[in-house]
Amino acid sequence: MKLQNALWFCLVMLVTITDGQSQSDPRKTWIADNGNGTFTNPIFFDEFSDPDLIRVGDNYYLTGTTMHTMPGLPVLHSRDLVNWTFLSYAMNKLDLGPEFRLEDGKEIYGQGIWAPCFRFHNGKFYIWSNVNRKKTQLFTSTNPTGPWIHSEMNVSLHDLSVLFDDNGKTYVVWGYDELRLAELTDDLKDFKPGTEKIIIPKGSGAGEGCHFYKIDEKYYITSTNWDPVCYQVCARADNPYGPYEITTISAEENLGIGTGWRLPYSEMEKQFKVVPPPENFVGCVTLHQGGIVQTQSGEWWGFSMMDHNSVGRLLCLSPVTWENSWPYFGLPGNLTRTPRTWIKPNTGFSSKPIAPFERSDDFSDSILKPVWQWNHVPVDINWSLSERKGYLCLKSMPAENFWYAKNTLTQRAIGPESIATTELEITGLKPGDVAGLALLNYPYAWIGINCGANGYEIQQFDQRTDILERLKFDLKKIWLRIECNFDTEFAWFSYSIDGKTFLPLGEKFIMAYQLKTFQGVRFALFNYNINSVEGGVASFNSFDLYEPRPYGLTKPIPYGKTISLINIADNTVLVNWKNFLRPVSSDNELAKGKASHFKVIDRGNGRIVLQSELDGGFVTVKDDGRMSEAQIEKNDGGESSTFQWIDMLKNDLMLLSLKTHRYLSVDPNAGSLCSADSKGARPDRKDGSSFKWFIID
Repeated sequence: MKLQNALWFCLVMLVTITDGQSQSDPRKTWIADNGNGTFTNPIFFDEFSDPDLIRVGDNYYLTGTTMHTMPGLPVLHSRDLVNWTFLSYAMNKLDLGPEFRLEDGKEIYGQGIWAPCFRFHNGKFYIWSNVNRKKTQLFTSTNPTGPWIHSEMNVSLHDLSVLFDDNGKTYVVWGYDELRLAELTDDLKDFKPGTEKIIIPKGSGAGEGCHFYKIDEKYYITSTNWDPVCYQVCARADNPYGPYEITTISAEENLGIGTGWRLPYSEMEKQFKVVPPPENFVGCVTLHQGGIVQTQSGEWWGFSMMDHNSVGRLLCLSPVTWENSWPYFGLPGNLTRTPRTWIKPNTGFSSKPIAPFERSDDFSDSILKPVWQWNHVPVDINWSLSERKGYLCLKSMPAENFWYAKNTLTQRAIGPESIATTELEITGLKPGDVAGLALLNYPYAWIGINCGANGYEIQQFDQRTDILERLKFDLKKIWLRIECNFDTEFAWFSYSIDGKTFLPLGEKFIMAYQLKTFQGVRFALFNYNINSVEGGVASFNSFDLYEPRPYGLTKPIPYGKTISLINIADNTVLVNWKNFLRPVSSDNELAKGKASHFKVIDRGNGRIVLQSELDGGFVTVKDDGRMSEAQIEKNDGGESSTFQWIDMLKNDLMLLSLKTHRYLSVDPNAGSLCSADSKGARPDRKDGSSFKWFIID
């Protein structure tokens, strides 16, 4: 045991740890609905990639990529596009060879089920999905709750999308860069002879991840490009076979998030030399790959994902503005950019704020909660919820290491922070068994118990550094914990012998975004045997997931309060100066008095008006909101004086003008007057559009 571990034992009272039971009571998780008529992106703060979304009457249905995890293809339901409930998995298992079962040293990490197409036609639901080196899979049902019938097409189509046209024909489009289209046979398994054609040639600007629609007698195909950065384009034609014209409909929107730790392609099978976050670099974080849907009220909304670093690819919702018959994501005056917070869609329904999954589990049910997914195809006879009531029992099977461990049970980690704790009974382990709690990523890391010939050891392993920490252990039960911060992309491991006081083990772990698993970080419960035999049983009594920051509004909007606004870029204070909004240094006399005080007036739906306490005037945006056009007017200017309050989740604020649909901002260190023409926030928050706010006593 390293000296630092011994010191941790001695300094236990200095370790900041919270009792696991009190952490999760009440159990709260990320919910996009702010409860005030608005929602905050992302819709889910855990991975939901390659989304496809449809409306059937008053109901919305959603599915997405699940890669190598089983069951796969979750089907979610919503009435308002913000709050979603789980209905079913369209695929229980996909066993197409030894690689799907982690046999013979083979695996399908980052493969399996991906880029599904979801459709409804003539009373039946359809989901098509890609599978690497296999034919395209098709799942059908007359009820979104299942059961789903699985079949296979005669062709393999990359990122396909299907259109049931109102002329009675069924078209499919697929490809990357070069897009192809064909008419499907009546059984939807193959092409009709002579119908396959290239509709968009290489180099024309199309991407991948197609979504195919017919709107007002025109044909639209949305797709995404990832080189040099991610952005979404739309192709439009009067005929399904073209010719198509293309424009960009979503670009540069990163919700103020920059590129995090990365594992380059070149290091995926080598030494795990992860690349630290480049300062203020966005890259492929931006919103991309998605489609559009129309609500019952006639509104159009876009859905897409963003590569939110190591937590995974997250689903976001965007208002759509039609301009010149193009469906731009964003608002008039700020097209292609999506607000983090906006008014909920008008669907005629207002659902109770809810999350689709319950994440903590005491394993008292007879079936696993739908949040759980197996890493590859499970061996059903080697796990049980009934062998011991209230326990998940995992019987170990031979594996070289955690990467190839069968029956590893996973669920998506969730941002911006999440803390997983499990209680593990180890008396059933046999020599060679390694059981515990892991972060399934590439590289991966875990904390657990190794049952050796000379007794038990607590171990913590980091695949990137290849460092294994060891500590002798002789009790029958242990609590294991992993704390993840997806702002910093660091994780910490600890253990407890009483479930209350936790001691750290190992160094902090870097959670890198990578394309090997092609998923975000996952929490995992595991038990495998390194002696090439079937071993004993690891009994997990509970899994508790606590989220320190589960709300899009990190603190309440201070309605009726007087606040001061400090610009993050240069620490200037906003003041009323000769009826202009102006930034001044904190030692300026204006920053110390009523000129810097603004009362927050509620305008409903998370919108506010700022009233100057110096003269009672209202912050108002004039004309196009350029420099000097954020002024203090005697009268409330209605929309011109109204701002959408947008919590940026890092103790900072943006104010979106309803007049310009751009953000109030300061030209950093310039000493000029304020404007309301910023398109969005930079990752470093030093562009002048992000503020800290303080209530004036």
